Amino acid sequence: MPAENETQKVEAVLREHALSYPGAHEDFPWGHRAMKVNDKTFLFMTVEGEKLNLSAKLPDSKDAALTLPFTEPTEYGLGKSGWVTAHFEAAAQVPVPVIKAWIDESYRAIAPKKLVSQLPERGTTVPGPASKPSKPVAAKRGASATARAGAATRKATAPVKKAATKVAAPVKKAAKKVVAPVKKAATKVVAQVKSAAKKAASRVKSVARQVAKKVPAAAKKVAPTRKAAAPARGKRTPAAAPKRARRS
Repeated sequence: MPAENETQKVEAVLREHALSYPGAHEDFPWGHRAMKVNDKTFLFMTVEGEKLNLSAKLPDSKDAALTLPFTEPTEYGLGKSGWVTAHFEAAAQVPVPVIKAWIDESYRAIAPKKLVSQLPERGTTVPGPASKPSKPVAAKRGASATARAGAATRKATAPVKKAATKVAAPVKKAAKKVVAPVKKAATKVVAQVKSAAKKAASRVKSVARQVAKKVPAAAKKVAPTRKAAAPARGKRTPAAAPKRARRS
């Protein structure tokens, strides 16, 4: 048998951790390794050469997990239900404490309540091959897996945030340089439009006043002369009396 590579060794550690939970068992649907409890999957894992891919249900830390550069919502609509998938190109990239905390959260979300009740309270420790879930763990055993997961998450996201800030600064500066002349040109155009509109309105008013003065004069010239009133119907116009001849 060929020797295990480093990624397969990491997978073995995570597999052993997942199987340490009450009622957890292993299955291989579609050729992928699946960790189940009560016949429901709480962890998928696949290894392809040096690459490791895994998926877990994270109802509480989904948003924080998706800020990491190696994660994405799980396909086939599972992302809407809180499932997150992580891709690692090599074993050195796998933050084992973080993944163990994810396994704990996913198990608690999938397992029946009677099995979850056997686990220690969240924020104390996560069960593992060397610990018994039914017994409390002494505080002297160190920081909890949740605290370690938070520290690892902050460590992983720190360079991403730093790079984003570094990129954002020149982008904002360049945008400011582009926007300034545009605003100046827009202000100039608006001023020119207002000035042209004001001149046009003034000219229209002037023409209107000139037209108003000419209209009464033209109306007088066009007005018709009055005709003599026609006689009323049924009445005869009296004949003019004959003029008498002058005596010489």
